[in-house]
Amino acid sequence: MPKPIETDALPTENDPRWRAVLARDPAADGRFFYSVKTTGIYCRPSCPARTAKPENVQFYLSREEAEAAGFRPCRRCKPDQPALREQHADKVTEICRLLETAETELSLTELAAIVGLSTFHFHRIFKAITGLTPKAYAAAQRGNRVRSQLANSQSVTAAIHDAGYNSSSRFYEQSPQLLGMTPSDYRAGGANSRIRFALGECSLGSILVAASEIGICAIALGDDPGRLARELQDRFPQAELIGGDNEFERWVAKVVGLVEAPAIGLDLPLDMRGTAFQQRVWQALRQIPVGEKVSYTDIAQRIGAPKAVRAVAGACAANNLAVAIPCHRVVRSDGGLSGYRWGVERKAELLRRESQS
Repeated sequence: MPKPIETDALPTENDPRWRAVLARDPAADGRFFYSVKTTGIYCRPSCPARTAKPENVQFYLSREEAEAAGFRPCRRCKPDQPALREQHADKVTEICRLLETAETELSLTELAAIVGLSTFHFHRIFKAITGLTPKAYAAAQRGNRVRSQLANSQSVTAAIHDAGYNSSSRFYEQSPQLLGMTPSDYRAGGANSRIRFALGECSLGSILVAASEIGICAIALGDDPGRLARELQDRFPQAELIGGDNEFERWVAKVVGLVEAPAIGLDLPLDMRGTAFQQRVWQALRQIPVGEKVSYTDIAQRIGAPKAVRAVAGACAANNLAVAIPCHRVVRSDGGLSGYRWGVERKAELLRRESQS
């Protein structure tokens, strides 16, 4: 004889929140709470306690609702206190603010002690939330400060010291990647650096291609070639902008060919200037196959920073190398096309071409 259906359990079992409870999903913490009438307690979805029978479960949007219904907080998952991930986020935020203003380098041990965590645990949660190790985050902040200080300090040495570098030699080792030129030239607005560039037309409108001594440093698309040239000049106000020679014209032809047929790829060196996090995102973008679309969440997971979705979007927006760093292949989680610095219409057209290649 078949077992009778527990009709009292159906409302709970048909509620999508019940699946989160069964999975003890920490991502659902804070979105809702649930009570168990046989014990008189209420819990967060990730509670490790033995799963209650669905017919005894009721869902609430807030802890206040659960307590108003007469339930007390569970002693295991402590739903009346901030979720563990919220506590972690607060600790990481505290350290981030500290690193943004620190005048000297702090060790991992010192940082972990400030928030009362072991070095291993602190390192793991910091990277999970920010996408960077504490060391890389601190280096990126020093890089931001030194770029600002170079424009305002009386000397390069003073700028390096004021930005928090303990050793000038260490900074000079990193400066080509960080600045794309010597600190003195950067301080002078790109003086003594030469940027070759060319303007042209392609099927997506006007195109500007520029290259430093390192490699291609700009690929820009637009409707107004004059505006593209002005934007390049704003990036390198004191650099010597020169027209390309025959060799550079061949580079430009390759870039235009990439725009017209992305599947051919680009075998030219790139000068990708950005923070450590941006570099990681851009490298992940370059690994997306032609014709494939991914979400910002996908990229965040690929670089090991699943909670850094907004930072991933920011890195995509900071990309100066259209098509070569294919940020056009990143879409919203629902498949919709989000912003594209060179126009959503161009993004849609690039994706259309790639889908037919």
